[in-house]
Amino acid sequence: MTDSVRWDLAGAVATITLNRPDARNALTAEMKTALRAALERAGSSPEVRAVVLTGTGPGFCTGQDLREHAGLLDGSPGQVMDTVREHYNPIVLAIRSMPKPVIAAVNGVAAGAGAGLAFACDLRVAAQGASFLMAFARVGLAADTGASWTMQRLAGTGRAAELLMLAEPITAARALEFGLVNSVVEDAELPAVAGALAGRLAAGPTAAYAGIKAQLDYAAAHGLAETLEQEAEIQARLGRTEDHRAATFAFAQKQTPTFQGR
Repeated sequence: MTDSVRWDLAGAVATITLNRPDARNALTAEMKTALRAALERAGSSPEVRAVVLTGTGPGFCTGQDLREHAGLLDGSPGQVMDTVREHYNPIVLAIRSMPKPVIAAVNGVAAGAGAGLAFACDLRVAAQGASFLMAFARVGLAADTGASWTMQRLAGTGRAAELLMLAEPITAARALEFGLVNSVVEDAELPAVAGALAGRLAAGPTAAYAGIKAQLDYAAAHGLAETLEQEAEIQARLGRTEDHRAATFAFAQKQTPTFQGR
């Protein structure tokens, strides 16, 4: 893609790597544009069945590049803050609406929008040395990158308020305790563990995974009756897929199914 956002495809797994290690992968305007393009490419590419989002160096992503941001503030502050609508919102929606599982492999510090990106993913594997910091309040801002939506669903409203308002870092182990990550592994094992998880998902019923993602997002904002109807609609659609038919017959014959994602 670009020097700052790398794209790698191994089998059916696309790995998108934030690649500004000297800046702990802080997000410039160019980098945000490239990240959105990479996510949209992953979402639309039929050969991609699972995605890993990670970073190089000591940081996963420390959010907005504040040096670039400070320089722009001398001009039009209102225009500068349009980056939320122009960049962060489309990036988060690209992750959440992607009909494929997205795994965050959090290799180091994830702060501000960087943590928001990780929380927007479907699953999160963190290195033992990783940490999380909701740094928005430290610079006089509220949450963005979907953090106000994702965090309280992962950790509860009380934890979300605590982390956003106090803006204190937490370790990977603490994040696991709060429910913000799914697992914590040794630093050196992170690429292999995240890759194996992505490979497992890529070989699985990806059409069903897309349905599950849609159900979870819908149920988060709708009542029971509406959610039941949406479940019925998605189940009816999935019930007509080749994956469901093949898996049902394989189960009856005590065989292992092969999923095609359709």
